[in-house]
Amino acid sequence: MLELATATPLQIGGGGFLYWAVIFFILAIVAAAVGARGVAGVSMEIARIFVLIFIVLAVIALLL
Repeated sequence: MLELATATPLQIGGGGFLYWAVIFFILAIVAAAVGARGVAGVSMEIARIFVLIFIVLAVIALLL
């Protein structure tokens, strides 16, 4: 009886970059609505970086 192991590449740590990107995007929207433009700008920049990391890792995972 041969058992096949199912591999899940790049999912060992769980990632969550897209989840955190959405959280920082919502934080930026709330901060912009309140008037904290500095916090909103920093939150949007962090969200943008997380989305870019997510896209890069998704492309790598699809190529492997």
